[in-house]
Amino acid sequence: MIYSSSLALLTDLYELTMAYGYWKLGMIDQEAAFTLIFRRQPFQGSYAISAGLETAIEFIENFHFEPSDLAYLENLKAPSGDPLFEKGFLDYLKDFSFKGDIYAIPEGTPTFPYEPLVLVKGPILGAQLLESALLNIINFQTIIATKASRVSAAAEGDEVIEFGLRRAQGIDGALSGTRATFIGGCRSTSNVFAGKHFGIPVRGTQAHSWIMAFDKEKEAFDAYTNVMPNNCLYLIDTYNSIKGAKNAIAAAKEKKIKMLGVRLDSGDLAKLSIQIRKLLDDAGFKEAKIMASNELDEFIIRDLKKQGAKINLWGVGTNLITAKDQPALDGVYKLAAIQNKKGEWVYKVKISEQLIKTTNPGILQIRRFYDDSGKAVADMMYDMEMGLPETFELIDPLDLTRRQMIDKRTKSRDLLIPIFERGKRIYNSPKLPEIQKNTKKELETLCSSVRRFLYPDPYFVGLEKSVYDLKMKLISELKNG
Repeated sequence: MIYSSSLALLTDLYELTMAYGYWKLGMIDQEAAFTLIFRRQPFQGSYAISAGLETAIEFIENFHFEPSDLAYLENLKAPSGDPLFEKGFLDYLKDFSFKGDIYAIPEGTPTFPYEPLVLVKGPILGAQLLESALLNIINFQTIIATKASRVSAAAEGDEVIEFGLRRAQGIDGALSGTRATFIGGCRSTSNVFAGKHFGIPVRGTQAHSWIMAFDKEKEAFDAYTNVMPNNCLYLIDTYNSIKGAKNAIAAAKEKKIKMLGVRLDSGDLAKLSIQIRKLLDDAGFKEAKIMASNELDEFIIRDLKKQGAKINLWGVGTNLITAKDQPALDGVYKLAAIQNKKGEWVYKVKISEQLIKTTNPGILQIRRFYDDSGKAVADMMYDMEMGLPETFELIDPLDLTRRQMIDKRTKSRDLLIPIFERGKRIYNSPKLPEIQKNTKKELETLCSSVRRFLYPDPYFVGLEKSVYDLKMKLISELKNG
């Protein structure tokens, strides 16, 4: 259990000041619904791969305020110098635990802008306190899993090893990031800590420092072969890649071992790999792999493939573990509905001069539709309380002119599944390898044009018409009120 200790203070201060306000006003048990969504497609693609749910579950299951947490909060001061929180509120927090319902999209599922990745429904104080941590967990792992899915797609079935530990954003960035890369399609990691905790296969042999620690490159290879004869993947670019390959071949032949392969970390990877492949084959090492590293991403891997590179093992580090070209998912957590004193749901919408920041109201479920070949054709967001309509008319929430009618007989499934019920976990999480398989299977339901790295065909996601009409009504009332 990585997050078995309470992380209740992993939050922004305003979550606690709002919680204090709900307590002070007697609103703590008022039911509310919040949705966690993202607003823009990452990496100029079309989809994101949902990830981080198991980490979020672990966080919620262990959510409580430790005595030291409460002591810290007790010492916080308002600008006036008075205590920020009353003792009665801190006493309430002593026994606090989350008592609401949570629905979420299973990890490894392709998702699209404005679709709820997580729906939190329950007493408003508890639902509010989960916001910052849920965003931290889901946003990060989702963006990294998405990047990994693109890198893995570019590798076209070759093994991708996650190499990002030393460049990751801190310890948890390396740990949870490695987990997310495995969900996205990486098959192994250099990160031993992540390997231990998540059961991810670990890979690694030697660095340039090993080679440089000996007088001659061949001597370094001989020494490593003696030490680890069953783990010989030689790093050959310390001085000269072609000479390095020849020295690796000589070392493996002399010791009569099965060479795993060689690694290139610099130079013209396509040209060198073609030359080195011939050297390996001519020497009888036809099964030895050629691994490449050196600031790789999906575009470089794709181009190397097009250039005929003989690389079949990819070590991807910085650009993957940091999602360097887009290091954050713009996920947000917004109030979508709240119950009044009569127990009736009142739907809420946040409006903005920027249409992209206008939220969708309702306790939303997502229904995904499939054609006869099993390809996903559209997603419909509908309200759980309103139920399904008689006809399925979908309207793009950002473009009134984009509409789609779906036959009710079309094969479909709902994406959000119950995770917690009144604070009790009711979901059994799959093992990490199962999640990885699910990612691959789910991505295959998307048309190749939707999966394109750049300028993909847009996948249709729409609000069910009655929800769209409700949204427009609420916006009109707020603007004219």
